[in-house]
Amino acid sequence: MDQTPAMSKAKPYLVGAAAIGMLATAAIGIAHAQARAASPLTRIAEFDNQVTGVAVTVDGRHFVNFPRWTDDAPISVAELMEDGALRPYPDAKWKSWRNARANELPVGDYFVCVQSIVADGHGNLWVLDPGAPGNEKILEGAPKLVQIDLATDHVVKVIPVPPDVALQGTYLNDIRFSPDGRTGYVTDSGTRGAIIVIDLDSGRSFRALDGHGSTQVDKAVTVETDGTPLLRPDGRRPAFVADGIAISNDGETLYFQALTGRTLYAIATALLRDGVSEADRAAGLKTVAHTHVADGLWMSKAGVLYLTSPPDNAITRLVGDHVEPVLTDPRLRWPDTFSEGTDGRIYVTASHIQDTNWFEPGAPASIRTELLAFTPDAVRPD
Repeated sequence: MDQTPAMSKAKPYLVGAAAIGMLATAAIGIAHAQARAASPLTRIAEFDNQVTGVAVTVDGRHFVNFPRWTDDAPISVAELMEDGALRPYPDAKWKSWRNARANELPVGDYFVCVQSIVADGHGNLWVLDPGAPGNEKILEGAPKLVQIDLATDHVVKVIPVPPDVALQGTYLNDIRFSPDGRTGYVTDSGTRGAIIVIDLDSGRSFRALDGHGSTQVDKAVTVETDGTPLLRPDGRRPAFVADGIAISNDGETLYFQALTGRTLYAIATALLRDGVSEADRAAGLKTVAHTHVADGLWMSKAGVLYLTSPPDNAITRLVGDHVEPVLTDPRLRWPDTFSEGTDGRIYVTASHIQDTNWFEPGAPASIRTELLAFTPDAVRPD
């Protein structure tokens, strides 16, 4: 039986050498404290498990999600309450799947490995579940998109992503929605990159730009963190294909980038309709800018495209045909996913991918991660 409490607390952040408890780390603590004092970035919450996604609703509710990558996270999707508690969302049943019970529970009825959550502005929270614990083999029937009615806190629709779309090796990474709420666009960051288009009414989905160079790894790019190449213990370099995704406020343009890459692409959403040929899509593809290694993308309500920069613990923004720095902060260890409040405040998760036992032998299965936020008007880029 699952003995996880219905609520758990996001941890408050402790500062100073006393909190660290080790004299040898005092200088690091002071440096981080100075960075915090100078940074427009505010820590919202700290978690005991790896966080990736964040969603802020029009009425100010905050949600986060925890994928099952290096640990068997006890909560998949949670609402972050005002007192810091994490409330399993939409209920305790949906979060009760466990790796050890993989053969007991129907994977289509539970959250298996939630990667992303997005509020669509139409009263729904959508949960993207690639159904691949450990970012490995897809469990048959597990890839899905789940619609939750925010007014009732009930699941109202489950859209399975079939095996001819969620191929073995696919990893459903992030999603954006058309302004009319009828279409979802998903990056496949697995073995073979693509944009997956989902008709939210019929549930039908298909792959676009499947295997096209724009959605694949740039072999000339090396992902670095802390000034050194990011490597597995056996020397393998991670190969991240199509990952970050954003949509223009008018819904006419989709932006995306491979994480192991430095090129931001755009395509008219009209070219992502069913029936358009891949040749026409490729012909309509545009190179927006040469950027940097980036994970999350976000188009703000003000029309500014933000990018995370994991190698630099930073956030940048698109200005014309190039990017410029917005902020850098040591707490942004692998800035991952964005969301935005109605007041324009930008939220970003720090998922600490480089600190997991994927890349740090001896690291614990569960790692501390954070949710942070900044107000664009308060940022003064260099």
